[in-house]
Amino acid sequence: MIRFLQTPGPIKKFVLGGLLTVISIFMVITLVPGFGSTDFFGTGAPARGIVAKVAGADITSLEVQKQARDMVRQQFPQGGAQTAMLMPFFASQAAQNLIQRQALLSEAERLGLRATDEDVRDELQHGRYSQFFFPGGNFVGEATYEEMLQQHDLTVALFEKGVKEEILIDKLRALIAGSATVTEAEIAQKFQKDNTKVKFDYAVIRKDDILKSLHPTETELKAFYDHNKATYNNSILEKRKIKYVLVDRAKLQDAMQVSQQDLQSYYDQHRDEFRAPEQVNVRQILIKTPLPGTDGKVDQKGVDAARAKAEDALKQLKAGAKFEDLAKKYSEDPSGKNGGSVGWIKQGGFPVPEVDKAAFSLAKGGTSDVINAGYAFVILHIDDKQEPHQKTLAEVKDQITPSIKQEKAQQAAESTANALLSDARSGGLDKAAAAKGMPVVATDFIGQSDSLPGIGTAPQLTGAVFAAAEKSPPDQVQVPQGFAIYELVAIKPPSTPTFEEIRSRVETEFKNDRAGTLLTQKTQELSDRAKADHDLKKAAKELGATMKTSDFVLPDGQVPDIGSMSGAASVAFTLKASEISGPIDGGSTGAVLAVLEKQSPSDSDFAAKKDEIRDSLMQTKQSELFGMFMSNLRQQMEKSGKIKINQQELNILTKQPAQGEEGE
Repeated sequence: MIRFLQTPGPIKKFVLGGLLTVISIFMVITLVPGFGSTDFFGTGAPARGIVAKVAGADITSLEVQKQARDMVRQQFPQGGAQTAMLMPFFASQAAQNLIQRQALLSEAERLGLRATDEDVRDELQHGRYSQFFFPGGNFVGEATYEEMLQQHDLTVALFEKGVKEEILIDKLRALIAGSATVTEAEIAQKFQKDNTKVKFDYAVIRKDDILKSLHPTETELKAFYDHNKATYNNSILEKRKIKYVLVDRAKLQDAMQVSQQDLQSYYDQHRDEFRAPEQVNVRQILIKTPLPGTDGKVDQKGVDAARAKAEDALKQLKAGAKFEDLAKKYSEDPSGKNGGSVGWIKQGGFPVPEVDKAAFSLAKGGTSDVINAGYAFVILHIDDKQEPHQKTLAEVKDQITPSIKQEKAQQAAESTANALLSDARSGGLDKAAAAKGMPVVATDFIGQSDSLPGIGTAPQLTGAVFAAAEKSPPDQVQVPQGFAIYELVAIKPPSTPTFEEIRSRVETEFKNDRAGTLLTQKTQELSDRAKADHDLKKAAKELGATMKTSDFVLPDGQVPDIGSMSGAASVAFTLKASEISGPIDGGSTGAVLAVLEKQSPSDSDFAAKKDEIRDSLMQTKQSELFGMFMSNLRQQMEKSGKIKINQQELNILTKQPAQGEEGE
């Protein structure tokens, strides 16, 4: 274990959302196109439970499953039924990620690259994890460090091993990508391409105008329907008629009584939740110190000035000045306008251990000396203090009463629903509901996404209804409001609509299809005429197109009725002045343009952007170079037998679960 500092650090509020993302990222290497897409067979295949062997190292099924679950949680933090269906996809991706990662580690070690404990310390303190483990430059403490990792099923040793491996891969990437070069000519070419502006006339034909002119006959519509009848087959979806009784948990909850015994029992079972921690009601005066410059150095004169300002404030406090008044005058924290009040703070709630320690060492009414918090100088004043204590039942009664009612209502709803279902299966839903004085809701034929009276949209219920067999007995489903006991009454199977039933739809589709064809034809004709006469305006007038003129626009700009200049309209940047383009398809418009003028960027602009362009091109080339290296490495290791895939094991992990099966 790498021990950084032994000072306990209290901050946990930074942690878990962002940390999970970073930890997941360090376990994944992005796949390059085609990487790992081949099926592998052959002798010496890995054993059961082993997905692959890479240079002698095993990639296990458990590792693949864990990473797949982590990837799913990262992509779908709320979970849901769809996550089980996606597990095979993520398992396949996780397997390839782990294989690729191990291949890179193997190559890094072969080349003699090493990652030391000191490298890991530096990465955690100054790299991608610093905001989690060293907020404000201060270590959170060993206990908090371990706890943060445990939240994600990681031990310190496992996490630091992963960090060390990531450093090793970074060193390999730097070695390979270090040979990338960018020439002055490439920089100039990129600058010209991205910063040349163009201005043009353009003629526009709108699909909406064509649609207004279309008046199809019945014969044309029927012919269109017959020609496309296959697309209408079973387009009227299956519908089902049901009746149901809703056991409403909220109504039961309103009627629930909570006894003193209920309160005492709940309180006894949840005592730990009602322990009030030590707290201080604190004010602060905060004087910020200068941030480090681009060279990493701090302006010492600025630091000294901040310290002097804080010392002066403390001197005034000792002379009898009011803390609130000085906080409003001097504090550079938002709390200053409130007299420095930051309210009640639990122990461990301050971002800097020295400040936290000072706050909880002061008595009520006490004022601290100037504290160096690293990023600022701080003076604290304790307005009030609360010692740790166990809250009494009387203090938490109002807090726990709704929870008890909710628990009782859930139990009552479940009991009522089970009894009603039992009676409904033996004597019918109507009779069972009548015996309990509960109303039965009968629907007309509904679709699977329709809203239900008293329930609303309930995919749990409609999903069960549409999965039920005809004449199946009553059943129950938990819905947001409680429980629904339902009975399937009738099924209307999917059907193909007649022409008369969907005439309006057919007309809309016919018009859209014809308008699209005419738009393409007219735009082509517009371009042909304009080129033949070398006159776009004349052709536009003859065909009823609208003429417009653009502003000067860059390659990443937008032009009304044309859209992005990075699409088909990018042809404008390849044309000379007065040249006319071919047809440009904008989806709902067709356009033809004639270049008026090109505007090249200035030398001063080039000088200002040159370094930025060089960096961008370098990053692109380095990524491409490392991508090619990874692809070639994989191919070589496959060919030499250093990568062996257990396809049978991989197939098991990536098999789509049958309907009704539960995923991981």
